[in-house]
Amino acid sequence: MGSCIICGTSVEGHICETHQQDVVFEFRGTNADQLTPGRFYRGTVDGYAEFGVFVDIADRVTGLLHRSELDQRLESLEWEPGDTVYVQVKNVRDNGNIDLGWSIRQSEREFRGTLIDDPDEDFALLKENVEDDDEDDDDGPVRHTVGQVSDDTGSDDTRQTGQTGAPATDDDTESDDETETEAADAGGSGGAAVVETEPQADGEQSAVELTQVAVETLDDRVGDDVRIEGEIADIRQTSGPTVFELRDETGVVDCAAFEEAGVRAYPEVEEGDLVRLDGEVRRRRGELQVETEALVVLEDDEHAAVSERMADALTEQARPDDVEPLAEDPAVDAVIDGVREAATAIRRAVLEDRPVVVRHNATVDGYVGGVAIERATLPLVRDQHGAADAEYHYFDRRPLEDGVYDMQDATQDVTGMLDNRERHDEKLPLFVFVAAGATRESMDGFDLLSVYDADRVVLDAAEADPEVGDAVDTLVSPSLTDTADATTASAIAATVAAHVDDDVRAEIGHLPAVSFWEEAPESYVELAVEAGYDGDDTREIREAIALEAYYQSYEDKRELIADLLFPETDDERGLASHVSEQFRTKMDAEIETAEANLEYRDADGIEVAVLDTDAFAHRYEFPPTNLLLDALFRQHRDDVDLVVGLAADELYLRSTSTFDVRAVAATAAEAAPNAGLHAKSTRDGCLEFLSGERDAVLDAVLEAVADVA
Repeated sequence: MGSCIICGTSVEGHICETHQQDVVFEFRGTNADQLTPGRFYRGTVDGYAEFGVFVDIADRVTGLLHRSELDQRLESLEWEPGDTVYVQVKNVRDNGNIDLGWSIRQSEREFRGTLIDDPDEDFALLKENVEDDDEDDDDGPVRHTVGQVSDDTGSDDTRQTGQTGAPATDDDTESDDETETEAADAGGSGGAAVVETEPQADGEQSAVELTQVAVETLDDRVGDDVRIEGEIADIRQTSGPTVFELRDETGVVDCAAFEEAGVRAYPEVEEGDLVRLDGEVRRRRGELQVETEALVVLEDDEHAAVSERMADALTEQARPDDVEPLAEDPAVDAVIDGVREAATAIRRAVLEDRPVVVRHNATVDGYVGGVAIERATLPLVRDQHGAADAEYHYFDRRPLEDGVYDMQDATQDVTGMLDNRERHDEKLPLFVFVAAGATRESMDGFDLLSVYDADRVVLDAAEADPEVGDAVDTLVSPSLTDTADATTASAIAATVAAHVDDDVRAEIGHLPAVSFWEEAPESYVELAVEAGYDGDDTREIREAIALEAYYQSYEDKRELIADLLFPETDDERGLASHVSEQFRTKMDAEIETAEANLEYRDADGIEVAVLDTDAFAHRYEFPPTNLLLDALFRQHRDDVDLVVGLAADELYLRSTSTFDVRAVAATAAEAAPNAGLHAKSTRDGCLEFLSGERDAVLDAVLEAVADVA
């Protein structure tokens, strides 16, 4: 008969039934049916499958840790074959298959002892006894017990666990059970916010108000009773205390609260709650820990004050240092404050472990600007998260058709983010829109995101609608300033990227020059040359991006686009040239056909060239209508004032003068009242109508242009 190494009760062996899960076992058997369900075992990673991880408990004894048992995504695990891991045997099936469970304890020191599970013995053996058996046969069983605590002054304070028969042990056996013991002495959960008392001269005791301190100062307060306020970032239930991970604006600390062994303390407290916690600062195995004496969930004004304080501190931490713009650009200079706001939002999202989702127009400007943000954000994500594939979980880039964020796009995003929150406890993302979302056609999509408080940042060089600024958190558009200078969304996004991570400045320096189809500012041309890209290089990259943006337009094509924009080898350097040749071949053929079928009209002195895009353009081949009309307009703007592309139910306008597309649509709708005519995308100069009124719509629009221009 021996004593339980945890509680000291008499038991056959070294562990009682109550504390089977407090220790970890090394399995010395050869068959699965020799395992004891419910116990935790040391194992070795054997390999991965789509549905989980195979773990060797012993030679020829392998179990499956199913992905549903994990507390994180299977793809996020950093285990390598051969790594030592700790798992729980949940079930051994009749066919010998072993179902394993996740263990939050992933090191031997987190357990309260290590035992040998040897089927040849009647009970578990102490590991040290087995290892020393040949040298010291006369030694009796070693008792591992709890209770003796050595304070910082060197004096011993022997405390009882509340369980009978638990003898004392040396300081060397200090473990999590001390937390359990001291928490019990402190009164467990509950209690008032003012917790410390000190003797008075008359022998009575009076309460002493605790001083609130920051987590970052706890290292200097070991042995003190303190008060801290912050957010509960995580809750872990051990076989002893409940461990609350508390985060304030300065750091994170574990706080142990004891109700009774394995029982959840403060069950009303949930992850995400803002709380006030009183307790004693101690050091456990070199790590700071607060022994909780009182824990209160903050409400109303107290909640608001702590929330605001933490938010302000995080924003300040995320705020980038002032850096110089990439190059001289008056339009970017006009929005430099918004640039810093956008960069702060991105950096803060990374610090908060929130995914960053970049939604960009499926155009050269959209792709180049989106990639600039991607290039700057990924290094921060890698630094924040150790997993090799973290960048695929915490950053996503998704192209948008026509630069409009409509309900279909928003519904797709909301469905995905809510699914990730439900299944993987993922935080809601920050959405960054590049060369997209600046016009009111995106308002419905933004409104849906706002229902779930998903943050939204818009970076665009197009004419922005002021109401969009009220629908998003940050809108950066030179059109809302007094500047008359033009730029591209890529130039804005690249400047934001330099503020997100100034280390990428050199590698993204050529991106703004790529985004200009013509007349790129000399400052950006010089910047590209400094990066090793002359005019032909940037043209070839631009044309290659335009071609690849068309194919699989809903995919980010991360690696392919990176090879085009950031070639590292001679072969990759030649990729843009190769794809650019395909662009020119396809574009030249389409333009030749289109020019042969242009219909010229005069609309009250306005020279108009009309192309029936349904009849004289390939609808499902490159180039897309927008790109074709842009090219036609550049070639014919010296001869005509307006190029019109007319499809079955859409009409596109390209003009040498600026006019309000919505005003044109409204005026034309009065002349064609049965056409259902409205502005679909002011960015692309696109109007939508009912196909049966096609001819009437063309006449009405040309008349409206003459009236509005």
